Amino acid sequence: MSVEVDVKVDTKGLKCPEPLMVVRNKMMDIEKGQVMMVVATDPSTSWDFPNYCKFLNHEMVHQESSKTEYRFWIRKG
Repeated sequence: MSVEVDVKVDTKGLKCPEPLMVVRNKMMDIEKGQVMMVVATDPSTSWDFPNYCKFLNHEMVHQESSKTEYRFWIRKG
């Protein structure tokens, strides 16, 4: 995955709704078009973040997961 990341956000260990709230707050601090990379451990983020992006017109550039982590690249819309 070769997307330039402007902001990295670590939400590991946080449970719903905390990861989404952290991302929402950090998203307000970045400019339109910038990319945020988020690392999470809560399985709910795998559907929360894509729905958040659709609702607020952000672009889910890429997402991937392993047994223990979920990673998301979100471009602010």
